[in-house]
Amino acid sequence: MSSDPASPGGDVGLAVGHDLHVARFRRAAARFVTGVTVVSTRVGSTDHAMTANAFTSVSLDPLLVLVCVEQDARFHDAVEAAGVWGVSVLEESARGVSQWLATRGRPLHGQLDRVPHHRGEVTGVPLLDQSLAAFECRTTALHPGGDHSIVVGEVVSVELPESPGRPLVYHRGGYTHLA
Repeated sequence: MSSDPASPGGDVGLAVGHDLHVARFRRAAARFVTGVTVVSTRVGSTDHAMTANAFTSVSLDPLLVLVCVEQDARFHDAVEAAGVWGVSVLEESARGVSQWLATRGRPLHGQLDRVPHHRGEVTGVPLLDQSLAAFECRTTALHPGGDHSIVVGEVVSVELPESPGRPLVYHRGGYTHLA
């Protein structure tokens, strides 16, 4: 390991090639503060949802956003099959919902039964009520990204509650609050 005494924070940790370890990478990436979202879709009569923090805006013309979905996750097949999906940007009060929808192996059927939600007006996908904002999207591209797929969607609807709460924030492997 190399250390640069001139840089703030001390240990630069210049790891390259084989020295780049997943655990170290995850610790470094966890230092980036993210909001928390739930991405949802509907296939037939079954709702699918997952917690995600790999969400971002892409373009204003056309309006595009993306979300990264693990290829082995059952949500991956659902969002690919549906072609439409929603993103609910969670408020702080939705921490329990976020944790539930991040639980691997939870039952698929009825996973939203105890989660306050409504149907998007354009696509019919479930959108969570405890949201700062919600987007309905139509998939425009699916790109490979290692063990994930980068799902790009055109935004076809935006919801903005009149009295949003505080954002649910994730940092260093846990939920936290903005000061």
